[in-house]
Amino acid sequence: MDNIRCTHCDAADLEPGFIEDSGEGSRGYARWIAGPLERGIFGGAKRMGRQRWQIEAFHCRTCGHLELFTWKPV
Repeated sequence: MDNIRCTHCDAADLEPGFIEDSGEGSRGYARWIAGPLERGIFGGAKRMGRQRWQIEAFHCRTCGHLELFTWKPV
């Protein structure tokens, strides 16, 4: 992940981190799922059969902007 720059201020001082999911029954990290959000009959998101991608998060130390990227399926 070399040469990543902030899309807000163009600084190269990005700090890696992660987005935590601390909801009930969560695995402790968030994932990106392709396609529009569809809710099931109990209100939860339908996600069966959809590919899940790990979210990489970077915080710009210069301006505070948060950059999110997906790199590989999980």
